Amino acid sequence: MRIEKHPILKFEKKEEIFFTFEGERVQGYQGDTIASALHALGIKTLSFSIKRHRPRGFYCAIGNCASCNMIVNGTPNVRTCITMLEKDMVVERQQDKGVVR
Repeated sequence: MRIEKHPILKFEKKEEIFFTFEGERVQGYQGDTIASALHALGIKTLSFSIKRHRPRGFYCAIGNCASCNMIVNGTPNVRTCITMLEKDMVVERQQDKGVVR
């Protein structure tokens, strides 16, 4: 899911960053946001709507909506589209209003 070849742009290889998503060790790259790293891994459902529990993914990608809210290192309601990926982060999908149980 990651663009590697483009007729005009060049994509330099960045340092790999390992983090945990839903209990599984996965990788992204330096410069990724959490949401872009997950999207590149083929993970498109980031959270679920509060009332009907429908899947949510990228929507605005600039931090204005709540579609990408996830629990990061135990903190709910983190906007993962604008939060940079860091080594050893623990990321979980969010249900409801982000109440950590």
